[in-house]
This record gives sequence, structure tokens and C-alpha cells, in this order.
Amino acid sequence: MRTQTLDTLVPGMSGCVHSLSGEPEITHSLMEIGLHPGARVRLVRRAPMGSPLEVAIGGSRFAIRKDLARMISLALDV
Repeated sequence: MRTQTLDTLVPGMSGCVHSLSGEPEITHSLMEIGLHPGARVRLVRRAPMGSPLEVAIGGSRFAIRKDLARMISLALDV
């Protein structure tokens, strides 16, 4: 299984959330929007300066700061 953090993906790449790191309050907030282990995530695009990132989770899209995306480890689709 190949893992990578969400902040290192290029648009169009996807995978399943493998793990979350960081403070409990932050990981709880990420889980509330659907970023929990096993959830499918796709990087849609990056803002011109690299942050925020637009991600698709299920049928929704969210903007996530790059520092938060660094806390999300994904098992990549190959």
C-alpha cells in the first residue's frame, strides 16, 4: 500500500483516508466533514498560491488549508 499526505497530491489523484494526525480538536473537525479512515477523497484543484486545496469527499467539495491537508494520510489508488 502506497501512502501520501493529501497536500502532496496533484489534481485528479485520489485515495482512501488511511490516518489523521494532529490535535484532537482538529482531527475531530476533519472527521465531521467526512475525512475519516476509509473515506474516499479526490484532489480537485489547488489555489494559484498552493493553498487552499479543493477536495471532493463523497458528493461534496470542501476547501482545506494546506497545513491541514498535511495531516491527512491517504492510501493511494494505483
